[in-house]
Amino acid sequence: MSPPLLVVDLGRRRYGETLVLQRELVRQRLAGALTDDLLLLVEHEPVVTLGRGTRPGSLRSSPAALERRGLEVFGVERGGDVTWHGPGQLVGYPILDLTRHRRDLHWYLRRLEEVLIGALDSLGVPAGRNAGLTGVWTGGRKIASIGIHVTRWITYHGFALNVVTDARAFESIVPCGIPGVEMTSVARELGDPGASAALWARTREAVVAAFGRTFAREPLRAVLAPDGTIEASRALA
Repeated sequence: MSPPLLVVDLGRRRYGETLVLQRELVRQRLAGALTDDLLLLVEHEPVVTLGRGTRPGSLRSSPAALERRGLEVFGVERGGDVTWHGPGQLVGYPILDLTRHRRDLHWYLRRLEEVLIGALDSLGVPAGRNAGLTGVWTGGRKIASIGIHVTRWITYHGFALNVVTDARAFESIVPCGIPGVEMTSVARELGDPGASAALWARTREAVVAAFGRTFAREPLRAVLAPDGTIEASRALA
C-alpha cells in the first residue's frame, strides 16, 4: 500500500491567511508533528504575488495602484516572477518531505509539471512543457504556473491551474515575467465556459488523482482542525 497523501480542500480564502497556514504546517512537518505528505487546494480572492525573481517590468502598475483596484500584493519567498491568483483558478500547495522522495529541486519541479500534464490529459486538454520555462502549456498558451520554496527539504508554495479563469485578470502583470505570453484556461481549451461548477469538480479530481500517481501516494480526504492540525478523514474515491 502506498503512503498517504492528505488532501485538504480549503475552499475560497484570502492569500495571506493561506500563506500563514503553509508556514505553520511546514513548522509542524519540521517538528515531526505532521508526518504525512499534504496537499492543500484553494481558490484565492484576487491577489498578485511577487516571487524572488520578480523584475521591475513585470508589474504594469505600481503595487499601490493594484491595491486601489482591489488586488492584494504580497512579496513572498517562492522562486519565479510575478503571478496572479483569483477566482476560477485551482491553486495547490504541497507540503512534502523530499527526503522521502528525492532531494532534487529540478526533479520536484518536473514532477509538478507531470501532475498537471497528466490531469489535463485526463480532461481532454493536450498539454506539455516549454523548454527552459517552468510551468505547463497547451497550444503555445500557458495554462498553469509553478513556483516553489523548500526549507530543509520540506516544500511549500506550489502550482496554479487556470480552470475557469478570465484571462483578462492577468492584464495588470506580465505573467511569470514572460513578455508576450498568452494565458488560457481549461474551460477555454474545452470550449465549455458555461460548465464552471462541474468542470471545477472534474479538474480537482483529476489533479488529486494525478498527484497520487506521480508521487506514489494514496490520496485521503483530510480536514483542517480548529487548532491548526490536519486530521485524516477518509479515502478519496
